[in-house]
Amino acid sequence: MSKKKATSTEVAREAGVSQATVSMVLNKKYNVSFSKETIARVEAAAKKLNYNVPKQRTRKSNIHGKLIVVVCPTLTNPYYVTLLQGIEEVAKEKGFNVFVCNTQRNLEIEERLLKTIQGVQPLGIIYTCNPSKIYMEKISEISREIPMVIINNRETILEVNAVALNNRKPGILMARHLLELGHKKVAFISPPLTDRQQQRSKRVEGFVNEFKNAGLADGVLVRSADPDSEEAIPNVNSEYNIGYQLTKELLKEHLEVTAIAGLNDMIAFGVMDALAEEKYKVPGDISVIGCDNTLFSGMRQVSLTTIEHFVPLKGRDAGEIVLKLIAERKEWKLEERPRSIYHIEYEPKLIVRRSTGYARTKK
Repeated sequence: MSKKKATSTEVAREAGVSQATVSMVLNKKYNVSFSKETIARVEAAAKKLNYNVPKQRTRKSNIHGKLIVVVCPTLTNPYYVTLLQGIEEVAKEKGFNVFVCNTQRNLEIEERLLKTIQGVQPLGIIYTCNPSKIYMEKISEISREIPMVIINNRETILEVNAVALNNRKPGILMARHLLELGHKKVAFISPPLTDRQQQRSKRVEGFVNEFKNAGLADGVLVRSADPDSEEAIPNVNSEYNIGYQLTKELLKEHLEVTAIAGLNDMIAFGVMDALAEEKYKVPGDISVIGCDNTLFSGMRQVSLTTIEHFVPLKGRDAGEIVLKLIAERKEWKLEERPRSIYHIEYEPKLIVRRSTGYARTKK
């Protein structure tokens, strides 16, 4: 009976390194630098176990090279499309290709991606949102092998490069604007507020706390979609529908709100359509505010008051950081490479348009 062939996993265990390191060392991948000691350990372990490197299939070579993998939770929201555009602009300028992975906010899809991403051997990875909590350890492991940037919520603690947003700040700006206009009874409409989507909760928290600080703790009604709604594959109007449906439900309760805030612009568009259908004037009867300053919010017939947090620049920054890290890996030996973590954050800015006005007075 023939002896079972050794695997790269066994070589990795013997050498005390990751499977990806074994692959890159034995396949002479020079885009990543390793110390002489690491190379020697891997080669010695392979020799001891009589491990032979499998021949690479020709078709695989087509996906290697100057490749950056971008992980998105959805492509149905203009926010993520705008981020992606900024990343692709930078990549194109430097001759890199971009491969987009859409997780659809599904844990199983994200897990499969993380298991296979090292096999694709990209030169860099960009996460356009916070990775799911349960995969943080895996993310940290991958970031030690492959340059990674995360466009995330500032409160998330990860020792990786980040283009960040303190999500409380947009909520605070939204609330302050409505308070300055005299709104004391308002609603905040959001997609599901779950542990996996903490950036949403931070934005709501910033909004609610500002009303509490003004002595109006009971003045905010928070309405969020059912968590089960994100189990379905999202489509282009998923968030619009959340704004539309929850506004319809809100109006049936005959609550005397004078303003409605949407977690993002897509939700705010749904809010505005629901109000128009019920013959409410915006902002005469009810003011509406969103967040993200997407293309549609500035259109003359929409004219949505919103929060600008410089999404295109975030995409470009993420692309530039990951390309800088890739260049550093080529220029420096592993033991000499400087350890640095890049962090960029933009201050959000209120964009006032025609969808908000002074709170109506009781007739």
